[in-house]
Amino acid sequence: MSATLPRTDAAAPGAVGRYRWVIVTLLFVAMVINYVDRQTIGLLKADLTAEFGWSETDYADLVFWFQAAYAVAYLLWGRIIDRIGARWGLGIAFLIWHVGHIATAGARSFGDFIAARVLLGLGEGGGFPGGIKAVAEWFPKKERAFATGLFNAGTNIGAIVTPLAIPAITLAWGWEMAFIVTGVLGLVWLPIWLLVYRKPREHPRLSAAELAHIESDPPDTVASVRWTRLLGYRETWAYAAGKFLIDPIWWMFLFWLPDFLGKRHGLDLKTFGPPLVAIYLLSDVGSVGGGWLSSRFMQRGWSLNRARKTTMLICALLAVPVMFAAFADNLWVAVLIIGLATAAHQGFSANLYTLPSDVFPRSAVGSVVGIGGMVGALGGMAMAKYAGWVLEQIGTYTPIFIVAGCAYLLALGAVHLLTPRMDPVRI
Repeated sequence: MSATLPRTDAAAPGAVGRYRWVIVTLLFVAMVINYVDRQTIGLLKADLTAEFGWSETDYADLVFWFQAAYAVAYLLWGRIIDRIGARWGLGIAFLIWHVGHIATAGARSFGDFIAARVLLGLGEGGGFPGGIKAVAEWFPKKERAFATGLFNAGTNIGAIVTPLAIPAITLAWGWEMAFIVTGVLGLVWLPIWLLVYRKPREHPRLSAAELAHIESDPPDTVASVRWTRLLGYRETWAYAAGKFLIDPIWWMFLFWLPDFLGKRHGLDLKTFGPPLVAIYLLSDVGSVGGGWLSSRFMQRGWSLNRARKTTMLICALLAVPVMFAAFADNLWVAVLIIGLATAAHQGFSANLYTLPSDVFPRSAVGSVVGIGGMVGALGGMAMAKYAGWVLEQIGTYTPIFIVAGCAYLLALGAVHLLTPRMDPVRI
């Protein structure tokens, strides 16, 4: 849409409106749906393993191929969304991943499951590049970490909804309906997104005051940036290195946490719910809190560099105790330790996600997010193979949790080494 639509005064003179938070709300709901679709297979791992005779390596391969597709798609979607915008880019990606999710219900062989998960990964690879691009378009830098934390909190709500909804649907109608029911209900989001989303200058419901607030940062001086050129900047690799180190930890929690609770604490499809809900509620606190904290530091006059990295350091330290999660004999002690780590991940991630929009022009944000997401998914592929090997050869989650406890300090070290000041990139 190229023409600027007539704008109505949605806010009182001199007041900043709130319409940008409608965009965050839609992104939040998209992330809820994203994680219901993504996590369903993890909740059903024990049932599907029993029905189809999967080994630990088989399940790891299923995760591996999903992440392989996700890695390629993340890179491509970043560039596509920079070209066609968040509205259609995220909308098309959403439709593709939903088709993959629903198609899983028809799988009858291991190859069928891989094909459905690959399609899911190809679509879901556009979720975060679209979301980060939308935040970059609709928010000034001082609000982006908080806005990112808010929409990223939808991933935790999705992770909460899944263990509540999927067991109920599965026990009532079978595992196939778990994919069909959630898939059909989720499709309601797509037409709403396409009707509501526009760029700020093209939106008829945005007030002049709110538009001025959104555009309060200095204007971008670069209209477009070649994808290959971005590979030459240390800031691109700072983001990618951070993603490579922390994304696999989140993937591990998402795909293996139900299995850990089952093997270590005897839970099953009927009893996963409360512990997983508690863990991902804590994750929500971390997601919103991490974004809020760095924004709060900036409001107090801290530099962007100091605010982001101090918050990331706090989160990295909070993740360290997860190394001992497998030693906890009490279920709720384990839940608290893991919940603290997932909260730390989300707080760290909310600030890492803002790095591309903090230092690159808006025209390059989607591409940088795509590069980082691809590298993060490659790390996730390695973690999938590692987890499958550890569980088959050693039979304990301790080595996996040790890696998880160290990853965030290493990620912060890599980010600081490559971007010591987080200055805007000169292109």
